[in-house]
Amino acid sequence: MAAGQTIGYLRVSTAGQNTARQLDGIALDQVFEDKCSGSTTDRPQLTAMLKHARSGDTVVVHEISRLARNTADLLDLVKLLTTKGVTVSFINESMTFAAGKDNPMNTMFLTIIGAISAFELSMINERRAEGQAKARAEGKHMGRTAKLTAEQIAVIKQRAATESKTALADEYGVSRATLYSVLKVA
Repeated sequence: MAAGQTIGYLRVSTAGQNTARQLDGIALDQVFEDKCSGSTTDRPQLTAMLKHARSGDTVVVHEISRLARNTADLLDLVKLLTTKGVTVSFINESMTFAAGKDNPMNTMFLTIIGAISAFELSMINERRAEGQAKARAEGKHMGRTAKLTAEQIAVIKQRAATESKTALADEYGVSRATLYSVLKVA
């Protein structure tokens, strides 16, 4: 029987973050990389990795929170993989889970670390919400920069009754959809 593949699973929360350090120096046959939140298991590359992994393979993950930020999802994913005969190895925590080799101590630690990851995610979300609320209270702009100034919007609203919407959109360098959105807000 041929040896299984060593599969890397990498995840960062945003496209601007880098996964390079996560499994640096580890020989991998296949790599699956997501750039999205770990709060859900609805991730394209996670789904692809779960379909790809076969009995005898080893899935290597930098740290537990990279696989899941939710304890139930974490336990379910590890169980799903080990039930298929796939070994799951977490580098940072030096923990390995293999089919038929249940270790109650490792399972307990996995549950605890998973709970800590879930707690950490809720704290991150709470701090983000507090920061956004404070910024709004201080009148700071949230989101991307507006394409049109208040003065431009006023002029567009006056001219829209008699001029082509397409011509106005072209003149102000915005899409027609943006122009119609501006006109809709009265």
